[in-house]
Amino acid sequence: MAQHWKEMLPIDRYTVASNGILHEYDRKIITLLYQPLIGPISMSLYMTLWAEVEENRLWSQSNSHHSLMSFMDLHLKSIYEARLKLEGIGLLKTYVQTNEGSRSFIYELQPPLPPEQFFLDGMLNIYLYQKVGKTQFAKLKKFFSDKALPAATEGYDDVTRAFQDVYDSAIPENFQRNDEVYDQERDHTYIGRTVQNGIQIDGHPDFDFDLLEAGLSESLVPKKALTIKVKDAISNLSYLYGIDSLQMKNLVISAMDDLEGKVNIEELRKAARDWYQLEHQDKLPLLVEKIQPTLKQSDVVKPQTKEDKLIHYLDTTSPKQLLIDISGGTVPSKADLKIIEDVMFKQKLLPGVVNVLIQYVLLKTDMKLTKGYVDKIASHWARKKITTVKEAMDLAIKEHRQYLDWADNKNTNSTARKKPIRTEAIPDWFDEKDEAVKPAHVNQTNDDEKREIEELLREFRNRG
Repeated sequence: MAQHWKEMLPIDRYTVASNGILHEYDRKIITLLYQPLIGPISMSLYMTLWAEVEENRLWSQSNSHHSLMSFMDLHLKSIYEARLKLEGIGLLKTYVQTNEGSRSFIYELQPPLPPEQFFLDGMLNIYLYQKVGKTQFAKLKKFFSDKALPAATEGYDDVTRAFQDVYDSAIPENFQRNDEVYDQERDHTYIGRTVQNGIQIDGHPDFDFDLLEAGLSESLVPKKALTIKVKDAISNLSYLYGIDSLQMKNLVISAMDDLEGKVNIEELRKAARDWYQLEHQDKLPLLVEKIQPTLKQSDVVKPQTKEDKLIHYLDTTSPKQLLIDISGGTVPSKADLKIIEDVMFKQKLLPGVVNVLIQYVLLKTDMKLTKGYVDKIASHWARKKITTVKEAMDLAIKEHRQYLDWADNKNTNSTARKKPIRTEAIPDWFDEKDEAVKPAHVNQTNDDEKREIEELLREFRNRG
């Protein structure tokens, strides 16, 4: 993710546009269905931009981001982060124009999905269910639904007149086309209501459709059954549940309607959900940040030192990508991803903090993610309420001796180790930067321990 100052500045101007008329009912949808997913700041940004568009209009007056910061009493970084969430969930489109060094933006508000489409979306409804829980989810569905009209009119006769029963057509005596009026329509659009599309994962890079089709028998699933709509659903489900091509093959076969020769998308969704819950002890996936939230990233504008550059990398890289980078491009195993997933969901550690944890543990355990060791350190960091990369680095340095004891299955009162000096690679951030973060008992350790720590610190400094 680019830093906010590279994307927009307080002096940059913006204009708000509305992709169709927004109604009061939309406020309820955004507040009750979208807010649990995007958070109150993103919802506040949407409502603030909406307020700038006059009633029954599609465009606002031009304004500066500095004014928006004043309206919302927020830093530009917070507004930028909220904007990205709105874009990602389909509530905002952003356009930018650069002219002689200055930038101007158009923020086009998108209407939310209608409740029926939201609850049948296949992604948003799953994330909402996991976020608010079964009871509240059921209340929300009830809130946005009512008795169907056919049931309410049962026993009544339909006596509605048809158009031709009420109106007739006549030719006016003097009719003249006004070309000037028609010419005005060419650069205008009628104010109305647009139809919002659901969330769609475009070109999910981790899913191999060729491998899927190669594994499907033509007699079981004809290629014509894999329509664009079906492939879109497969792409979304693969992203949502982490299903690869081989696993998806069986789900597609189970959702095949032999009589119609089509893939039943609703059955495919149910099969994917059942598969995920079976694999994850009846849980459903969470909607999580891919990388460290902007508010928890380093404030260094232009990283210069090795440490600043590393912090920036850990702030702007997902844990999965970090594992890929460390292994030289190899996709991490499911077991390793499961360990990281559990740390993020159960211990509630942020992605950047998890990145520090991954790097530290791999170097302490011969490049292996040991679940027990990871969980123990993660639990400690969660109790200490570590939320930034810098905090995680400092604590790892401060508690280095303790963590080594844990790695060797010893307690804090264990006797001094008589192990060979370690020679594994050490990350740049593990350095003797501050006397305050050194373990208090280092000066009392024996010569072997001193030599070991000196060797560790020297390798940290020399790495990279």
